[in-house]
Amino acid sequence: MSSGNDSKSRFGKLRKGIALIRTPIGRIQLLYRFFIMAWPLLAFMTRVCRRTILRKTIIVVAVGSYGKTTTTRAAGAALQSKVYGFNRRDSWRFLSRTLLYPLVFKRFIVLEIRIIRKKEMAEYARIVRPDVVIVTCIGTEHNRAFETLETTRSEKAEMIRMLSESGIAILNGDDPNVLWMKSQTRAKVITFGIQETNDVWASDVRLDWPHGTRFNLHLDGESYDMKTQLIGRHMVYPLLAAAAVAHAEGLSTEQFLPSLIELTPTPGRIQPVFLENGVTLLRDDFKSSLETIDSALDVLAEVPAGRKIIVLGEVNEVPGSSGLVYRRIGERIARIAKHVIFVGGKKGFQKYRSGASQVIGESPSLFTYAQKDILHAVDILHSILVANDVILIKGRVSQRLERIALALAGRAVKCNILSCDAWVRCERCPMLERGWKGSAVVL
Repeated sequence: MSSGNDSKSRFGKLRKGIALIRTPIGRIQLLYRFFIMAWPLLAFMTRVCRRTILRKTIIVVAVGSYGKTTTTRAAGAALQSKVYGFNRRDSWRFLSRTLLYPLVFKRFIVLEIRIIRKKEMAEYARIVRPDVVIVTCIGTEHNRAFETLETTRSEKAEMIRMLSESGIAILNGDDPNVLWMKSQTRAKVITFGIQETNDVWASDVRLDWPHGTRFNLHLDGESYDMKTQLIGRHMVYPLLAAAAVAHAEGLSTEQFLPSLIELTPTPGRIQPVFLENGVTLLRDDFKSSLETIDSALDVLAEVPAGRKIIVLGEVNEVPGSSGLVYRRIGERIARIAKHVIFVGGKKGFQKYRSGASQVIGESPSLFTYAQKDILHAVDILHSILVANDVILIKGRVSQRLERIALALAGRAVKCNILSCDAWVRCERCPMLERGWKGSAVVL
């Protein structure tokens, strides 16, 4: 009996492998799996490279629960260095690829490192041996893997612990779980944030819609009037961290402030997209943890618009009771939006609507349920949009709600799978306009 089951299992894996090879995205996925198999060798080669060829290169690493990618981009811009970001779950691949490149004459390398399991950060830290570490914040994103914020911060702190006495820790001083890391390092500590108690801080933060955000940057006893293309109060933090890094590395404000002013929004992170019909999209479709939903709603609440519409997906890794979380969000969106299109499971939709009803009563005109159908959500939007509408698109990454934004912007979107864990963004995916056409989906 066992032998028969093993045979069926092997046959199933073979069939899935064949299905993968049949599609362009499947072939890319198989290539990534070969990288996984080669990781022990790549890790050894990367470790040797860091201790020899790259021993004099200053490596800046950004870690944290949210804001890493924008912070990495900002730090790279400030240091006039190429940025090497790690997309989703494959830090190991980008880490080896980056440090094995011929970068002998690079003064700085800026890295983003993401972890999904315990002890992973310690492994990366031993390989990278960072000179500067930026910690953005600690949140609920990893509550399934790490269970508590205390465990999460301890895991993230492994990169901080690797710093030598000559290293620099750039910490978000507004986050108590990040500030706790001061006790975990012997390196010099510089704090950043909006509170005046930080070494690098911002005041008078205000939305400058649709151009970006304005604020006063306070650094080394001086104040600078800043105008950024990034949108929202929470997007000031990456710029503060970048300013702290550049200043600590000896760059003048004349050298790095213009680069921060010119920095454009990161795709999928409060990224404005202006359509020809006068509608503005706010793409925030890369993550959907509770903190990022609240930040996105904070921004939308400030935006002046004819109508505010939200395309909302499911919450990623709900902390605590999902019912309480969904209902609280439902209450918030009822105070902000004129129309909400929900993409996801029926239970989530009912919980959102239950929360909204506490504010506005039973209003059938507020919510539209698109089920899990991305293309149906697009059709609904096409039927209701008028000039001056602002649409916030917010959902967890596996839902790939970015397909909605791409369709509204004119791309021929035919991919309508329910969930996707491919390591390629939709806009670059060969299946976006082709569709699956009956091919087995094995990602």
